[in-house]
Amino acid sequence: MRKYLILKVLILLPFGLLMGQNIQLHYDLGGSMYNKELNGRPVLTSTVEMFKPDKWGSTFFFIDMDYESKGIVSAYWEIARELNFREGPFSIHVEYNGGVTESFPFQNAYLGGLTYTYNSGDFTKGFAFSTMYKYIQKNDKPHNFQLTGTWYLHFFNDGLCTFTGFADFWKEKTAAGDFIFMAEPQFWMNLNKMNGIADDFNLSVGSEVELTYNFANRGGFYAIPTLAIKWTFN
Repeated sequence: MRKYLILKVLILLPFGLLMGQNIQLHYDLGGSMYNKELNGRPVLTSTVEMFKPDKWGSTFFFIDMDYESKGIVSAYWEIARELNFREGPFSIHVEYNGGVTESFPFQNAYLGGLTYTYNSGDFTKGFAFSTMYKYIQKNDKPHNFQLTGTWYLHFFNDGLCTFTGFADFWKEKTAAGDFIFMAEPQFWMNLNKMNGIADDFNLSVGSEVELTYNFANRGGFYAIPTLAIKWTFN
């Protein structure tokens, strides 16, 4: 199951606002690439994202759902709040993660910590870094930590291309090991930036690569690409 699609902490600026409400559909190539280890892995995943800024910070959530011919077989969601009571790059971060799947139990996780955010003056690139305490309910060792980095880059022809993603490193006792790494870089071509296409035709086409180590009780490293489309709501 794919987790965390764009930015865990979406950037609170004009391009971030445009990307804040969207729906994505991904065709997953993991089953064909890792036939023995990932046999039966769902090939279709939808993601709904929402980002809403306000004068005290911002709220971000997403919902992932995996599909097979019999219907939805797994769901996962995260909701995160940035609290910033004064101007500056630092904010208080609180977050909840949870989900359900037929093959892998997602335990409730509660996170809290600090986020540092940087954006360039023209808002074409930026990054954020969060350091957090992570409480994993009903885990044998519930008290853990998580480090999260996110980035975005809009380039070529006034934002025709977008490169964005995140990287997570956290501690959690699992059958595969006690430390987990996950990153999901994404590349999009925004069709409304092409000549002859209307500005409000907010369709993007692209790809994501899920990079994991010891994730979902799978020991070792995996690199799983997808083919994807995205519609952004203004």
